[in-house]
Amino acid sequence: MVHFVGAGSGAVDLITVRGMKLLEAADVVIYAGSLVNKELLSYCRTDCEIYNSAMMTLEEVIAVMKQAEQQGKQTVRLHTGDPSLYGAIQEQIDILEEAGIAYDWCPGVSSFCGAAAALHTEYTLPNVSQSVVITRMEGRTAVPELERIEAWAAHQSTMVIFLSTGLLPQLEERLQAGGYAKHTPAAIVYKATWPDEQVFRCTVSTLAETAEENHITKTALIVVGNVLDATYERSKLYHPEFTTEFRKGTQDF
Repeated sequence: MVHFVGAGSGAVDLITVRGMKLLEAADVVIYAGSLVNKELLSYCRTDCEIYNSAMMTLEEVIAVMKQAEQQGKQTVRLHTGDPSLYGAIQEQIDILEEAGIAYDWCPGVSSFCGAAAALHTEYTLPNVSQSVVITRMEGRTAVPELERIEAWAAHQSTMVIFLSTGLLPQLEERLQAGGYAKHTPAAIVYKATWPDEQVFRCTVSTLAETAEENHITKTALIVVGNVLDATYERSKLYHPEFTTEFRKGTQDF
């Protein structure tokens, strides 16, 4: 069987308990070596076969999985963060289903959650933003026309932008073209939850300048939105005047 496991956002102890146990039991581990913290491999048995998928094609990854299956071995495919975001996991699953190979999926802590923790910021604040857009700039991988940065920026919601650190001048332009004012708060979070995590606060119009000054060229998330510096309303859920299923408030809103 193949277990797809989210490695978490970087810190070794942010893998789930289930993910850790799967690593401990694995006969074969194929990990995303360019992004996954290699210290996670310390959970593996000494006789575990370990492959770095940064050096492999999809066909080579699948060949390892099929060989392990033929030998009755348990395989862990260890992806960074949570595999559902930019994990290239669906193409692996489709091939396994065609081959009749059983698999399951263990979620992980995404780096966008780690970035919020690093920023001490809630992405959804009453009267500021109640939506989070997770997206990216187009590079060698295209982005559908209706999902371009300008289209999302028009909503003025919180944006978490992956895989775009090398395209910050263009990102600045598109965010402003979509409707964000140039002084809108922004942040660059480098290697969220890793030991060398760094946070740089700036504005939409100074993203590229901030990255250049701090020599940030990759492995960073961009966060944009007024939640980074805003006056917000108190949550009604915990307000003494608000009635819920579990308690009676002093008055109804």
